[in-house]
Amino acid sequence: MKKRAIKGLYYITHLDNLPSILRHGILSHHQIEALEIPYTAIYDPSIVSGRKERLTPDNKNLWEYANVYFQPRNPMLYRVLNESNRREVVVLGVSPQVLEIPGSFIAAGNAASYLTPIFLAEKGIQIITGELRNIIQNDWWAAEDGSKRKIMAECLVPKSIPPDLIHSVYVSNHQVSQAVRTLVESAGLRVEVVPEPHMFFLPRRHFRITEQLTLADGDLFFSQMQTLTISVNTVGVMGKGLASRAKYQFPDMYVIYQDLCRGKTLQMGKPYLYQREASLDRELADEPFSLSETNANKWFLLFPTKRHWKERSDIDGIENGLRWIKDNYKSKSIQSLAIPALGCGLGGLEWREIGPLMCKYLSGLEMQVVIYLPQEKEVPDEFLAPDFLLGR
Repeated sequence: MKKRAIKGLYYITHLDNLPSILRHGILSHHQIEALEIPYTAIYDPSIVSGRKERLTPDNKNLWEYANVYFQPRNPMLYRVLNESNRREVVVLGVSPQVLEIPGSFIAAGNAASYLTPIFLAEKGIQIITGELRNIIQNDWWAAEDGSKRKIMAECLVPKSIPPDLIHSVYVSNHQVSQAVRTLVESAGLRVEVVPEPHMFFLPRRHFRITEQLTLADGDLFFSQMQTLTISVNTVGVMGKGLASRAKYQFPDMYVIYQDLCRGKTLQMGKPYLYQREASLDRELADEPFSLSETNANKWFLLFPTKRHWKERSDIDGIENGLRWIKDNYKSKSIQSLAIPALGCGLGGLEWREIGPLMCKYLSGLEMQVVIYLPQEKEVPDEFLAPDFLLGR
């Protein structure tokens, strides 16, 4: 793998810092203090001070380096977005040329962690494009296998990154992009402003069907709904799709699922609610000591869509399961629900048949429900219209 396989690097900062960065570049903490440049911090002071204690191979501490990530959608950004106003956080896209700056190092994970080795840039690039490639390209992570630390791999650049290496500013939505474009234009730089909701753990698109029911094109596992629905079979195999990711990201849920299947408890038409007690925020965020615990009570609804993993999804069984949700969500204390397009994709069903069926049962519930659209192929707009989905 060559250096050209790295398309870009990323810097997370507060919107207030953008004019200064576009003028001076991305500075190390030491440079910011030396030049007495005012800035708005987005990191917890304990995290910043902790980085001062970690040394690079040339015996300098991390405060003397500007740091950029290879994957911006990481535990640090998740923490920042949960502690800040999402509209005030921006991610700067930096050219891979930053890797050629003399004296740069690459940390094969969160550089502040003593578990993370730090390499000279040439060796570090081999690690990033080799053994860490799949982890960095992932959209999720877990503490158990080290991916939570490794996905925060960094390039450490001495003193500063010149402003002419900044090529993009990523923001959470189109409304924020207008204000940012004004700042960029006033700086006289050719920097593209890109609304990228997915980077900020938001759906790429959403469509409101009723006051309580919404369609979303995005990542169900970062939904703010209280209960996440995982489509499963009844033989205990989580081999592909959302179920496969759930298996590795939430191993405790997988153990429960296998026990249910072994005991023949999980049946078509009868989803099982796993009232998980572990805080999802604490698992996703970097050093989450001050989070507000918005995802503290994340539950999982195991929803059978087929009996055997080799079979096509059973639309009658899915309808019975939807009926179960309608009849039981209040007694089970489900407060809000994220649910995938059941049986679509690997299950072989089409959205045009499953979408109206799901809306039939979910549109009248007295709670917020978000249906996550199939990711395997794009759904035509005509099948996303409320009139179509509600049978008007």
